[in-house]
Amino acid sequence: MDWETGEHATVWIEADGPCTAEVRCPGEDTGPAGGDFHGGGPGDEGPRGDGPPDGGRPGSPKGAGGSARTFQIEGHHYALIPVSGLAPASSNAYEVLLDGRRVWPPADSPFPPSVIRTPAIPAEGVRVAFGSCRWAAAPARRHDPIGPDALDTLAARMAAEPEGERPDVLVLLGDQVYADATSRETQRWLASRRDLSEPPGTEVADYEEYTRLYEESWLDPEVRWLLSTVPSCMIFDDHDVIDDWNTSASWLAEMRATPWWRERILSGLMSYWVHQHLGNLSPAELADDPLYAAVRATPDGTDALRSFTARADADPASVRWSYRRDFGRTRLLMIDTRAARVLDERHRAMLDDEETGWLREQVLQAPGSYDHLLLGTSLPWLLPPAIHDVESWNAALCRGERGERWARVGENLRRRADLEHWAAFPSSFEELTALIREVGSGPLAPSTVCVLSGDVHHAYVAEPHWPEPEPAARVFQLTCSPVHNEIHASMRVGFRFGWSRAGRRLGHAAARHGRAGRPVVHWEKTGGPWFGNQLMTLTLNGRSAELRLDQVRTDRTGTRLLTVDERNLTNGA
Repeated sequence: MDWETGEHATVWIEADGPCTAEVRCPGEDTGPAGGDFHGGGPGDEGPRGDGPPDGGRPGSPKGAGGSARTFQIEGHHYALIPVSGLAPASSNAYEVLLDGRRVWPPADSPFPPSVIRTPAIPAEGVRVAFGSCRWAAAPARRHDPIGPDALDTLAARMAAEPEGERPDVLVLLGDQVYADATSRETQRWLASRRDLSEPPGTEVADYEEYTRLYEESWLDPEVRWLLSTVPSCMIFDDHDVIDDWNTSASWLAEMRATPWWRERILSGLMSYWVHQHLGNLSPAELADDPLYAAVRATPDGTDALRSFTARADADPASVRWSYRRDFGRTRLLMIDTRAARVLDERHRAMLDDEETGWLREQVLQAPGSYDHLLLGTSLPWLLPPAIHDVESWNAALCRGERGERWARVGENLRRRADLEHWAAFPSSFEELTALIREVGSGPLAPSTVCVLSGDVHHAYVAEPHWPEPEPAARVFQLTCSPVHNEIHASMRVGFRFGWSRAGRRLGHAAARHGRAGRPVVHWEKTGGPWFGNQLMTLTLNGRSAELRLDQVRTDRTGTRLLTVDERNLTNGA
């Protein structure tokens, strides 16, 4: 979505074969529905961007729409359709046609029309829903052992109340698919095409198998419709490729020594580029993207995309997966905390030098031009303090502060306990902390700086405090996970302990043993921890910011999203 003019958007589709894909807005006769459209829906990534809800807004002038030829990757056919002729502050029902045949919405769709909702110019505000970690929902005919899906439940609420509240943007912070934890249905499908006794076993092996994951996840009817009508921004985390992806140099060396890893990583990055990354780009960025142009310029773009991802794997600094989106006076920076890592133990960093420089430039560009800064990082910046100290201690052991034997112990513990958040990269933690303090200080500081994270399968709110002077902006760690997954009881106990006084004392002792320094910032939990399938929603208007946490609850009346916490971030909880 174009938030500068409110006149342009993009719609992602997958088709069964090469064709011309077209989006038409109201006022044109499209004929009966039918055809060979499938995949995640006309908004698998959705129309990009939106404005504040206003169910009564009129549509755009007749003739709004656009078309594009599909491009091919590994025998699959996709298109990003540029839509123009939209009017600012409008709500536009749309249809998708393939070679002139209407294929979306389906003739028997139980959902309201998919819409492209454009922002007012200048935009008055934005409502952002966010979360992470969505394992594919169980079929509706079966009991779901991990509970109802928060995205399914959000879609059901929106469909039942088409004039009610809806997010303007859906931010998904990693683990949109689980390449290393496939469903029973997918495992049966995998067994039909290869021997699962050979590595990688029940995990996915190639691009075709990745497309199965996206199909399973995004052909869920509720999610398919949701992504067709709410714009979305996404970034990967480890399970989009494999658990502990890039946790350490020794881990990476071991993976590269296996016969299946190269195909796995290239296919993971290729499928991410197609199904997630392309939809993150604004219409202008998409038009200027050289790889997108190269893929579209040939009958089969597989070689071009494969070469790109091979380069990304060999030289991560040559590719940027991070990106920026501005929604009126709200700036969102989605940060790659997986592929951009520096794994040398003596120079370990969450972000390489180029990525660090890019982040600093984007944060500090045009001071005073935005009221709210959102930093999307799949991994939390502020963890329960005891866990932070343990990760800092572990990083010190692994770089040899206590000798070779302790370094081996540290590496083993790092992998077993997933000790790889910002705290496990101490220099990067301090750099991010200093950058947040810098941007949050002075007369041109934004009203809020919110770090949006997931990964840890629970939700909480934490607020940091610096030695005087405190930043002028209110700063928050907002962690929300999972959308649809579970957490073991022992981990619940561990996370709660991590915030306790006893946990802090234990963490301090570990940090002293590792000769790890103390962070300059201190933080307290001001909300949570909350466990369950859930979403957080930020409503940003002017300099005000309100936060709500909704959890999925089921009783005799049905399944719904129940608000369990609401707070004003700019005037205190």
